[in-house]
Amino acid sequence: MTQNDNSATPRPQTEIDRIAERWVDTLVKHQPTVGTYIGRSEADDRLPDLSPHGARSFAEAQRHALAEIESARPVDAVDEVTQADLAAGLRLSLAQHEAGEPLRDLNVIESPPQIVRDVFDLMPHDTEEQWAAIAQRMWAVPEALAGYRESLAEGARRGLTPALRQVREVAQQSLRVSGSEPGTGFFGDLAAVAHGAVHEALHASLRDAAEGAARAYAELAEFLERELAPSAADADAFGRDRYELASESFLGAKIDLDETYEWGLDELARMVDEQERIAAEILGVGIVAGSPRPGIVAEAIAKLEADPARKLHGTEALQRWMQETSDRAVRELAETQFDIPAEIRTLECMIAPTQEGGIYYTGPSDDFSRPGRMWWSVPEGVTEFDTWRELTTVYHEGVPGHHLQIGQAVVNRGSLNEWRRQLAGTSGHAEGWALYAERLMEQLGYLDDPADRLGMLDGQRMRAARVVLDIGVHLGKPRPDGSGSWDGDYAFGFMRENVNMNDGFVRFEVNRYLGWAGQAPSYKVGQRIWEQLRDAAAARAGAAGSAFDIRDFHRNALALGGVRLDTLQRALLGGAGHAGSQSGPAA
Repeated sequence: MTQNDNSATPRPQTEIDRIAERWVDTLVKHQPTVGTYIGRSEADDRLPDLSPHGARSFAEAQRHALAEIESARPVDAVDEVTQADLAAGLRLSLAQHEAGEPLRDLNVIESPPQIVRDVFDLMPHDTEEQWAAIAQRMWAVPEALAGYRESLAEGARRGLTPALRQVREVAQQSLRVSGSEPGTGFFGDLAAVAHGAVHEALHASLRDAAEGAARAYAELAEFLERELAPSAADADAFGRDRYELASESFLGAKIDLDETYEWGLDELARMVDEQERIAAEILGVGIVAGSPRPGIVAEAIAKLEADPARKLHGTEALQRWMQETSDRAVRELAETQFDIPAEIRTLECMIAPTQEGGIYYTGPSDDFSRPGRMWWSVPEGVTEFDTWRELTTVYHEGVPGHHLQIGQAVVNRGSLNEWRRQLAGTSGHAEGWALYAERLMEQLGYLDDPADRLGMLDGQRMRAARVVLDIGVHLGKPRPDGSGSWDGDYAFGFMRENVNMNDGFVRFEVNRYLGWAGQAPSYKVGQRIWEQLRDAAAARAGAAGSAFDIRDFHRNALALGGVRLDTLQRALLGGAGHAGSQSGPAA
């Protein structure tokens, strides 16, 4: 099946497809923010029940879906992938529920306080009906956060608490969302956008709802500081049992954590060596491979940062450059390397309304009424940007990275059910592909400028360092310098040594790793698994006496949509869900 085979006769829907699509309906019912993310508007006026009762109700729905999918009989290879992937994901989520994870679900980037706020970024507001949905959802914020406080309090009573560092950071985030005065903060600013665009009664409702939502975030901040902080865990580490579940949830595969830690150390050393050799090239000096030259990377970076031709000034210039770079990559790669369907040749590059420091991608809605978007959350006070540092980011988030991968799954409606198109997959699959895509762009000549390669390696080195840091902290591994065991405080210094970013960025990133265990390594570990699968496919082709076609490998892999990495391995290298049979029923 070719990548853009959406015009072919649709594959007949099977019982497993219907089970998967019923699960999407159930998920939207219990997690309305997920519905907004995939472009389903029927629940745009609601928020999830974040109370302990809501968690129990959701777990019961998962058990029912798991029983359904496990008892169904696959009729083709597509079904085999769906069954294996959905069942594994449901089992893992239920294991996390039984471990009490919903009762301590708090971190600085992807937990209920951020999910509730961030969903408003995805809500359209072109009509009064859409503004009315925003108002209704804002009215729902106080109840949602009250249920969340109830869950955290129940967790504290059971001795299940997030780390103190995360509690204090999220309290400060919540105060920023709330605003310092009535009518300010995120919700006040959002309501103000509607002024003059809706009738006065609706605008008044938006203002009142915004004030209620802001108060709810202020109350959450007070709860975190006064009630949860005294019982919060002092240690940042998750510990091995929690970490194993978290790691699998982000990778969709179980890995040997101890071997991966040692591999991370080796990979980091390799990145440092490669970066030093490119830095020497930029500076025009000689260097012997494997002989560290302290400071040479910093010297090269200082030279590049002083080059006005490599600077962008202001977020408007950043957004314009992102869009131009992305458009050029889509146009050229569609001609030479990939079959890129018309539906995903549009990628919007956006400056996010927040100032938290992240760069992220949101996929297109199922009907493409909302295109794929690359978002840049520029920290407050940052006004200059280096093109050499950020070029590879555009390829990572756009094409051939996330946008090609995730958008392609949405295009393949003829063979993939809604769950497979919109919700299946893991961070390791998506982020691993995006790092794989960065290296691919280097191989295709898009990073021939040594400065751009240094920028790519800067990111790759950071991702390797995160493998070491994340596993090191959460499993209490020995520090690389032999000075004791890893802890959160040591992590900040280690990260500063391995990234060329300001302290604000380092602080944000490390706090993210400490609270969102297992996610940061999924990028580099995912890349490792993607490369292992490619090499294994090439070796198998060679053993069979046939030529290996990398474009066919990419086409078959992306045709699967998002999947767990263990499912991807079985699909591409044989067993359940063999990729070559994706286009139709089994004989």
